[in-house]
Formats: sequence, C-alpha cells, structure tokens
Amino acid sequence: MPGLASPSVTQLHDLTALEQAAAVRAGEVSPTELVRHALDRVAALDAGLGAFVTVTPERALAAAAAAEARVRAGGELPPLLGVPTAIKDLNNTAGVRTTFGCPVFADFVPTTDDAVVTKLAAAGTISLGKTNTPEFGFPCYTDNDLVGPARSPWDPQRLAGGSSGGAAVAVAAGMVPFAQGSDGGGSIRIPASVNGLFGIKPTRGRVSNAPFGSDVTGLGTNGPLARTVRDAAAMLDAMAGPVTGDAAWAPPLPPGETFLAAADRPVGRLRIGRALESPMPGAVLQPEVTAALDDAAALLESLGHEVADVPGGLLTPDVLAAFERVWSLSGTLLPVPPERVGELRPLTRELRGRGLALSAQAAMEALTALRLFSRRYVEATDAFDVLLSPVTTMTPRPLGWFDADGDGAADFERQKAYAAFTALYNVTGQPAVSVPLHWTGDGLPVGTMLVGRPADEVTLVALAAQLEQARPWAHRHPPGWHADA
Repeated sequence: MPGLASPSVTQLHDLTALEQAAAVRAGEVSPTELVRHALDRVAALDAGLGAFVTVTPERALAAAAAAEARVRAGGELPPLLGVPTAIKDLNNTAGVRTTFGCPVFADFVPTTDDAVVTKLAAAGTISLGKTNTPEFGFPCYTDNDLVGPARSPWDPQRLAGGSSGGAAVAVAAGMVPFAQGSDGGGSIRIPASVNGLFGIKPTRGRVSNAPFGSDVTGLGTNGPLARTVRDAAAMLDAMAGPVTGDAAWAPPLPPGETFLAAADRPVGRLRIGRALESPMPGAVLQPEVTAALDDAAALLESLGHEVADVPGGLLTPDVLAAFERVWSLSGTLLPVPPERVGELRPLTRELRGRGLALSAQAAMEALTALRLFSRRYVEATDAFDVLLSPVTTMTPRPLGWFDADGDGAADFERQKAYAAFTALYNVTGQPAVSVPLHWTGDGLPVGTMLVGRPADEVTLVALAAQLEQARPWAHRHPPGWHADA
C-alpha cells in the first residue's frame, strides 16, 4: 500500500478514519478495498466480541461502488468518502433491521432514517450494519437476548460498557475506525472508557434527534466513538447541525470553523475543576479509578493548567430521585404490545413499571426539578473552563456482574453505583468526553471525563488533543488487533 501513512502501517485498519479518507481521495485505496477489509475483520472477530446485531455486506459494498463512481467522476467529494463505520441499533436505518436490542423488534425494518444516519451518509461514510446495544438502551452495559453481550476486546470476559457497547467494540477491535453512538446517561463515555477510546457526548441540541428521538427529557444525544481525537472531531462535524422542527439546538460554530480544526488550536491555560461529588450518595472510587483521575490531574497541571477542587454541596438527594423518575419515564413510551411485555428483560420491565406508576404531577415535578438543578449547577461551576471527573467508579465489570440474579431493581442499583458520575451531565446538557489516559496493571483501560461549558465542545476537543499529544494512546491495541482478517 504505497503512500499510506508511515512505514509501520501494514494493514488498512491501522489507518485512522481521516487517513482512510485521504487515501481514497489520493487514489491510494478504493472504498471497496476499505469496506471489504472491514467486513473481513467483522467476520473474523465479531463472533467472540459481540459488536454487531446485524451486518449488511451487500448494502455496504453497493455504497462503496457508488463512492468509487464519485471519485472517478471528479469534483468536490464529501470529507469522509469511503470510510467504513456502523450505526447503533437504537437508531432507525431505512431498509435495515433495527431491533433496539429487543426480541419484540427482531424483525422490524424502518422506512425512515434517523437524521444522524442521513448526515453520516452525506459525509461519505459507509455503514457495515447495526451495532450491539442493550434493550432500548437502558443499561450502562451491553447485553440482550438477540446476540448476547458486547465484550471488551481487552478482556472478553468483561462487559464492553453501554449502551453504545457494540459501537465501542467495533472501533477498539479495528473493525471500523469510528462509529456512531448515543448517550442518555453515559452511554458513549462509559464504553469509551472501558475500551480505551475517545468518545464525545455533545452538548444538548448539537446533534439532531430527528425524526423520532424524544426531546421531552433532554437527556439523550448522538455522538462519536473513535481511536483519535481528530477522528472523533471529524465525525462530530459530520453529525452536527439542527433539523427543522428540533426542540433544541446548540449555536453553530462561527463561519469557517470546525471541530476538527479545534484539535489543532492552542488551548491556552485553563482553570479545571475536579468534580468528585456524585448524585449517588456514598459513591466510592476503586483505587485504579482514583489513580487514573489523579494521573490526569497531574498531567493537566504539567501542561500548565490550574486544577482545583469544585466546592461540594451542589448535589442533594432529590436530584438523584428526580433523575430516576425521569429515566423511568422513557419506559412508558416503549411501543411494546401488552401481550408481549413478558418478553422484556427484568430491568426493562422494572423501569417501565416505575414509569407507568408515576402520576402526571410527579412526572412534571421531576422534570422541573432537573431543569432548576441544571441552572444552579452550571452557574455554580461557571468559574471553571473545564471539569474533571471519573467516568465510572470501578474498572470494567465481568460478564453477568449486573444482572446474573435476574432482579431488575438490583440490576439498576448496581448500575447507579458503577455509573455514578456520567448522568449528571446529561441532566445539565453540557458536552463531555472520555479520554483514555490510564491502563491498569493487567491491561484494562480506565478513561477520565472532561466536561465543558454548555455548547463548548471546541475547548474539550482542543484540550483532549493536547492530552493526546502529551500522552499518545492510539498505538495501544487489544489482543487480536494484528490478526489476519
């Protein structure tokens, strides 16, 4: 493969998404070669990892052929033309089975794309299929009754996190260079942390949830998972922007500016607040998580930033109670026929039951409480440019750790203890990223969260790029990376 990056690059999946796109434009590799290589990786690795629910080789190869025709025709090309990716199985994809991780929808084929699917295709990316997700995206781990768990390629006996676990596995294992995920309580940042990736939860309204995504709670949004900051930023550029009718939208970047360009922007000296207060009372960090956080703080200080603790007392028990009620409200919207509710997993039935038991008054009070809290929290932390916080309280969990006893309520309590920090920033709507700076002694990644001011992904991208330059991570690969596809 002459001309493809450095002499050390020996396989197409060693290339970043941006390198693959550049190689396509230069005629050094074709979209069909990229797609075939990616499909071969899926065929070779996915049975042991559970990244995909549905793979669409014919559709992907047809899109690759169309991309090649565009290259031959000349003219302006989309920025990511020919680059393989994948769509989370919570997102509708016209003509492709979309299960939402639930057997009730095992044969559902939408007729309409979600807006994020349309935008990624317009940028030239080619989806290989639908990535694994838990039932309706409720848990912070990925397992379902269709294809089983998504397993971390760093240790397949450990869960890959969720709910974008399949997307993270596909990227970490070198099946695709980046993938789309979504995050309503940590569902991009948690699998990014578990799998040694960089993941961005954009600010509320940055990426459209059209046409079916619920904006009622304001918790969920789509975002990228990638091995490098620049790839994630390029994917965010492709995803970003409102669609007519959206309930909320973030202010656009100034004309001519991009998130990708922010990765090359000097970040200056920042005031960074270490936020260790959790909505979950009694949240305790495992030593490896504390070590990761302390290491990140020391690295930030060595780069010239000021790191200070965020004052406590900003969170009260009523915040967690309100979040739990709002989270359970999503379960009331599940289009599951009453006669098939028994087919749902225990956790889904538990949350659905809680949501249906709420009165209209209790639901409105919970939504209002979160909005009022969000204003207070953003105002109280506005003196900091960025917040620094854990992603999870524990290292990656073993298979079955959350739900082996079949008790949905106990499962939810374990999740609250494990993911005690991430949902706070879905409530406030602030952008947040997981940065892979730390690995345990036995080789497991532990990410660290950075949180920006509302609508300020640019600072997060610039800071993360600075950290990546100071402490590179893209050369770290899990077992199986060099396996022949």
